[in-house]
Amino acid sequence: MSERATLMRGGLLGTDLLAACLAATLGASLAGLAPTKAAVLLASLAISWPLVAFAAGLYSVDELRAWASGIPESPRLLFGVLLLSWPVEALLAGLGADDAPRAAVIAGAALAASSAVGRALVRTCAHRLPPLRQRGVIVGSGQMAEHVARKLQDHGELGVEPIGIVDDEPDEPEAADLPVLGEIDELETILPRQSVDRVIISFSHAPYHRLLGCVRMCRDHGVAVDVVPRLYEFLDGARPVDSVRGLPLLSIGVPRLSRSARAAKRALDVVGATLIVLALLPLLLAIALAIKLESRGPVLFRQARAGRGGEPFAMFKFRTMSADADGRKPELLALNEMREGVMFKIRSDPRVTRFGRALRRLSLDEMPQLLNVLRGEMSLVGPRPLVLPEAQALGEAWQARRLDLRPGMTGAWQVAGRSNLSFREMVRLDYQYVAGWTLMRDIEILAATVPAVLSGRGAW
Repeated sequence: MSERATLMRGGLLGTDLLAACLAATLGASLAGLAPTKAAVLLASLAISWPLVAFAAGLYSVDELRAWASGIPESPRLLFGVLLLSWPVEALLAGLGADDAPRAAVIAGAALAASSAVGRALVRTCAHRLPPLRQRGVIVGSGQMAEHVARKLQDHGELGVEPIGIVDDEPDEPEAADLPVLGEIDELETILPRQSVDRVIISFSHAPYHRLLGCVRMCRDHGVAVDVVPRLYEFLDGARPVDSVRGLPLLSIGVPRLSRSARAAKRALDVVGATLIVLALLPLLLAIALAIKLESRGPVLFRQARAGRGGEPFAMFKFRTMSADADGRKPELLALNEMREGVMFKIRSDPRVTRFGRALRRLSLDEMPQLLNVLRGEMSLVGPRPLVLPEAQALGEAWQARRLDLRPGMTGAWQVAGRSNLSFREMVRLDYQYVAGWTLMRDIEILAATVPAVLSGRGAW
């Protein structure tokens, strides 16, 4: 574990040093500094930025999310850059720079951007390298253990390879095709024998004191521990852990979708959709032309979807299938890979055109939904827009909560796996999103959508 963390920290330090050098070079050039004075600025930034990053906790790599994404660390990174920009401006002024404030601002922006991009590249490479992958053991069995194992297997970016299950009386031995390594009392001998880096405690029939002993024993052996809390479906909007006289509590607040909150979300939609349309207009026109040239039929595909409150609306997409796709659906029903709910998806759907397959992989076929956003029928971030039969299949009362907000072009389901998710899991993610909605959560999902789309996970 320590060697793995050291390698990861080394990669992050290297990219931070490169970012500092790039920012210093740009700042010195804008400030008109002589080579010797530029070298002073470069050395200062190369020393101070890693120290500030360390103080901000940007080299902490013990948590799983630190390996999967840099989105949660963005506020700390921006705060560190802002904190550093003041002494950089003072240093530039002391070196006789021209327009020191302007040079400091631009150097700070370059430092933040290049450091964020570099860290993202390090994470992208890290989880693919065998020496940096963790060997994980799941304590518990049954449906929850199966769920945890599938999550780890489907999300390689977490860098954890589940190797087996430990429990006294497994409900479902061989959950997710993993072997049972032994009973809970054998865990202490299993850890060194299997070179275990991480233990994930899921729902187990073992009593409280034995699970507590597992946690203590793992910590004594230097093995990281994660605990899946019960009622986890409702914890998306939970506040940080509170302590009431030594008793840790996860507080779940009451969701409030006030008028001001809805107005803020709508403002983000309108501004964001307008900027994206203006920026991508040439690309959108080129896609429309390519669709028209490849196959006969309309450029846009319209389909009735369930909107906020269950009201139907016509959702737009670029057409990615042949014009007779709906007529061919009955003959393909036996190939449907979604065994749960009423969703219909085929990984290698013969109706999809060659150009359409490329559009789907990059989610460019979704871009016309920007029109739905501007019309107020959809949001940039929200629950998945279900076709009407899927929406009607939601039988439980709590599932209807997902319709409290407009459906989104992206959402928790997009970031979590797209088409790899089951219908039930997608509905659960939508419920968690709506129940714990915040504007910052929307911004985080928008930022996480780009790497999720570029990775191609679940795009079919």
